Amino acid sequence: MPLDFTKHLVAVPTEFKLRNNTGCSWKVMVKLMNGRVTLDQGWATYAAVHQIKIGYMVTFKLLTPDTLKVIIFDDDGIEVVNKSGKHDEAFAAKE
Repeated sequence: MPLDFTKHLVAVPTEFKLRNNTGCSWKVMVKLMNGRVTLDQGWATYAAVHQIKIGYMVTFKLLTPDTLKVIIFDDDGIEVVNKSGKHDEAFAAKE
């Protein structure tokens, strides 16, 4: 995550809940690496399930100290909307 984003975090959580525009939530573990906050366990599965490809733009908005709203845009700038049906139960966040 960009340093300009993470400087707004009061404390770095051990996990983030990612929430999309369809109301689905996904749990992703957070890891500090070389002084930077990175999305770790759960992110690769999230990216695969949501079919994030090279050239796509992913935006994050901090909703709460441990919840991020995620919006994915394809390489044409069109928002990609995926339903929760494919989510892996191990990482789907419980409400």
